[in-house]
Amino acid sequence: MPSKPVKPILIVSNGGAEDLIGAALARELKALADLKILALPLVGAGAAYTSVARRTGPALDLPSGGFPFGSLGNLKADLEAGLIGTSLRQGLAAWRAGRQVGTVVVVGDSFALSVGTLAARQNAQTGPRLPLVHLQPLVSRLYGEGLGLLGHLRELNALGANAFMPWELALGRRARRVYTRDAASARSLALRGVNAVYRGSFAMDVLPMPERNLEPYRDGRPLLALMPGGRGDARESLPIMLEAAARLPGLQAMVAWPKGWEKLPPLPGWTLGVLDADTARLTRGDTQVWLLRHGFSALLHMARQTGGLALGTAGTASEQAAGLGVPVVGFPTSGPQYTPGFARRQARLLGRALTLTARDARAVAAALERLNLQRGLHHAAAQDGRARIGEAGALKQIAAEILES
Repeated sequence: MPSKPVKPILIVSNGGAEDLIGAALARELKALADLKILALPLVGAGAAYTSVARRTGPALDLPSGGFPFGSLGNLKADLEAGLIGTSLRQGLAAWRAGRQVGTVVVVGDSFALSVGTLAARQNAQTGPRLPLVHLQPLVSRLYGEGLGLLGHLRELNALGANAFMPWELALGRRARRVYTRDAASARSLALRGVNAVYRGSFAMDVLPMPERNLEPYRDGRPLLALMPGGRGDARESLPIMLEAAARLPGLQAMVAWPKGWEKLPPLPGWTLGVLDADTARLTRGDTQVWLLRHGFSALLHMARQTGGLALGTAGTASEQAAGLGVPVVGFPTSGPQYTPGFARRQARLLGRALTLTARDARAVAAALERLNLQRGLHHAAAQDGRARIGEAGALKQIAAEILES
């Protein structure tokens, strides 16, 4: 525990997964010291911070879910939703918050880092620049692995995710420390003058313990966890996932569904039966698929326990499955998140842990069947996932280091 009072800490984050990481870090900080935490979420309402921090700044709900450069359509929709004006007001909120805190922590990309740098500004009224710490859960050196110049040019809209940009390097050199999502990225930044270290996996730190008992729904087959994600991709991906699952009698499919049942997309041929607020069942002929709310971690842990698989069109969820050693199959959607470019980047990150297929139920089912039957492939995919994502424990170490500095 710190021997002297700890000044308030500002956490700036820009995205749903980043908010989860920021909130988890806030809990670790508060477990070590009696301190106040302000949160400035740049995308969405920042619900993750509800019980651990006081929110500041205007909320910005983006149709893209925080992926404005995923496509021109994403960018147009976000601009119409007030991206520029609200972002400027958030910058002003960061400037003001910097006068109330002793440390600024950024969880996110280079834009979030620029907002955090503004909060940690040099100011005659407050004295020296505030300590600035950056958690970078988005960019990875592995995203650009093997791309080469032509590959980077083909993915110009994702250049800032595939590689650390000069402006991020410049901002990172001004930070007290930068924490990366993998060891390769830390080494790359350190060679370019950034005080960067790797402490473990952010994604695994925010994966909770299994939320519920799945045994009442199990039938003995290996589990196939369907992860359509919480964004608009699910409208397109869930029907394909269900069609693929119906072709796999050797696997029992269950869906991790994050929203209310009224948010399910049209599912022609399937009959929905709602048991309660968190449990429903889809049937089509002899095929039965459970839909579970508040059971995502339970599904992934059961898939690992039964030697099963995951089928995902999601970002962090697919990484968490891979980190647990559950092989993942994915296919691109029209967006907003799991576009062809995003899917390719995730495949480079996860290596053999992620198998990409065409957007076709037959192709998806064939890939899943191959992994299920060929246990050598299953084992290799599990090994790659655990190695590339890493183990939990980063946030506990980071919290201690923030308070010690």
